[in-house]
Amino acid sequence: MGSTPSIPDKFIEHGLRAVCGLDDDKIDLADTALLLARGDRLHMSPAPYQRHISQLVSSVRDYAGSTPNLHLQHEALVQIIARRYGYAGTERDFADVEAANLMRVIDQRAGLPVALGILYIDVGRKLGWTICGINFPGRFLIRLEREGSRIMFDPFERGALVDAATLRCRLKIFIGENAELTPNYYDAMSARDVLLRLISNIRVRLVSRGYWREALVVIEKMIFLQPTNAKFWRDQGLLQARVKHVQAAIASLEESLKWCEDEPSRYKTSVLIQELRWRLP
Repeated sequence: MGSTPSIPDKFIEHGLRAVCGLDDDKIDLADTALLLARGDRLHMSPAPYQRHISQLVSSVRDYAGSTPNLHLQHEALVQIIARRYGYAGTERDFADVEAANLMRVIDQRAGLPVALGILYIDVGRKLGWTICGINFPGRFLIRLEREGSRIMFDPFERGALVDAATLRCRLKIFIGENAELTPNYYDAMSARDVLLRLISNIRVRLVSRGYWREALVVIEKMIFLQPTNAKFWRDQGLLQARVKHVQAAIASLEESLKWCEDEPSRYKTSVLIQELRWRLP
C-alpha cells in the first residue's frame, strides 16, 4: 500500500486493525476517532481529550439521573454537550478538512455533523442508552430509542429534534423533488460505519482539492477498518494510478476483485487493470 509506514503510522495501523476485529458494541467510538485524529497530530497526547469525554459522560449522567425517559435522555445530552460546552456546527466547517478531526473538534467546540455526532453517540453508549447514527443522506443524524419510542436529532444544529416533515424536506433538497422517505433512511449505522463516514468526509475533501497522496493515507485507514470492502480497494487503486504508483494500483485493484460480487464493476476493474499493465515498462 505504498512506502514503509513510520513507527507512529504503524501504531495507528495496529490500533485500527484491532478495532476491525471487534464486535460493534465493543468499539469505543471516541477513542477510535481520537486515534484517527492523531494521524495529523502525532505530537499530541489523547489523554486530555479522553478526560474531557469522561467529563461529558459524568455530567450527562448527573443531569439525567438513574432512570431517565427518552426525552430526558435527549435533554441531558443537549443541555450538557450543546449548551454547557457549546458544541455546534457552522457552515464554514463543511469546507474544513480539520472539522473531521476529533481533537480539533473538541478544541474548537465545532465540527462536521458526524464528528459532533460521535460525541453524542459515544456518551449515550457509555451510559447504556440505545443511540446510533442513521443512514440518512446528506446530513448525519442521530436516533435515540427507549421502550419502543424513538426520536431523531441533529448534532450539527445543537441537538435539534427532526421530524418526518423535516427529513422529507431535507431529502428533496439533497436528492431531488421526487425523492421520498423510505425505511432504509432510518436504518441504524454501526459504530464502524460511523467511523468510516467520518474518514470518508476527509477523503472527499482532499480529493476535491487534488491532494491525491494525502487522500491515499486516508483511504488506507478505511481499509484497515474494513479490509473486505471492494470499493475502498478500488478507490485506493485509482488514487495510486493518479500518482503513478502503477504496480501498487494494480495490486489494489486485484484485491478489489477478490471482494467484489457485482459483475459490471468486476468487468470495469478488470479492464482498468489491463490498461495499467500496458503502462508497465
